[in-house]
Amino acid sequence: MKDVPTQLPKGIVQAAVLERGPVGDIMVWKNNMAKAKETKTIATGSLRRKAQWMAGNPQDKIVPLRGNIQTRLKKLQEENWDGAIFAEAALHRLNIKDEIVEPLNHLLPAPAQGALMVVCRLENEDIAQQLTLLNDREAEICTQVERDFLSTLEGGCTAPIGAYAYCEKDTVHFKGGLYSLERSSSQEIKKSFPKKETDKMGAILAKALLQQGGDILMKEFKKGHA
Repeated sequence: MKDVPTQLPKGIVQAAVLERGPVGDIMVWKNNMAKAKETKTIATGSLRRKAQWMAGNPQDKIVPLRGNIQTRLKKLQEENWDGAIFAEAALHRLNIKDEIVEPLNHLLPAPAQGALMVVCRLENEDIAQQLTLLNDREAEICTQVERDFLSTLEGGCTAPIGAYAYCEKDTVHFKGGLYSLERSSSQEIKKSFPKKETDKMGAILAKALLQQGGDILMKEFKKGHA
């Protein structure tokens, strides 16, 4: 779901969000010696992951990484790299267990990471009705807030934007961030609110982040990637 555009194609609607899998990022280390090195070469194709990792590890080198999960894992072993960052859900769904992994709990995940969306044609009302039986309401609520946050910031899946919401009884807890390779420039926002206020909260929080300095970061990002 994190790679699905916030604006769906005309005639296509979100019919269900499945129960959410692992949300966070993990580091896959090449070996235990690589993990212990003082200066490391880390692979990731995500600007969000790059910005957050470099904030705490400015001595490291980031190299680009693309392809499906199996291709990325193979490249990690073939190249002179020390580690690569993945979504935990990706390895979990493929039942990959023999890698040296470390949870990166300090990284804020991409909006809707770990979630799967089911879509259908708007005209297929009967199918849409059946698909609602698969819907996980809490996953729907949380990913809506996260994707509304992303959409209001006008960032695509390549923008350095993170967001995570989770439910606790009748309350939604949210954290969102807009990141820069300059650590002091990054902006984050946190808020807890009732589930009944979900509909507009993602946009409200994104606007608040822009007002506290995020607008400058977003303009810089767009200018650099025009």
